[in-house]
Amino acid sequence: MRIHLIAVGRKSPQWVDEGYRAFAKRLPPECALELIEVDTPKRRKSGGVERLMEQECDELRAAVPRGAHVVAMDEGGRTWNTRQLADKLQDWMHGGRDIALLVGGPDGLSPACRDDAHERWSLSPLTLPHMLCRVIIAEQLYRAWSVLHGHPYHRGE
Repeated sequence: MRIHLIAVGRKSPQWVDEGYRAFAKRLPPECALELIEVDTPKRRKSGGVERLMEQECDELRAAVPRGAHVVAMDEGGRTWNTRQLADKLQDWMHGGRDIALLVGGPDGLSPACRDDAHERWSLSPLTLPHMLCRVIIAEQLYRAWSVLHGHPYHRGE
């Protein structure tokens, strides 16, 4: 199983790239995390936010691997504590399908992308910068993996 973090935006700050890579590289091959970046549509005076979000959704959908289980990252989604995320990761790994985590742009995911997903995951009830989500997702997936394997990284509970 591979986890594909499909995110809008290609120009992330260096600290985001470094933070993401620091955790993504720790994950083993059986749940490797791969970042796929899609273009942010050009903003024009005449274009509305809804149209931009629809374009982002089209780009995200096109990047989803065939047969993948799609999870929309959305503040209105379900929140999981660390143990629940570890259980979810274990279910995903045993399911044998690739996972596609969709992260929208500055305005979030379009309703169509949220509705098309198999499930929705909220990192927090707070609105987080979309670039920061990459780092948080990578860290939380590594933490969940460490719980499943008795690794000392996670010291909670």
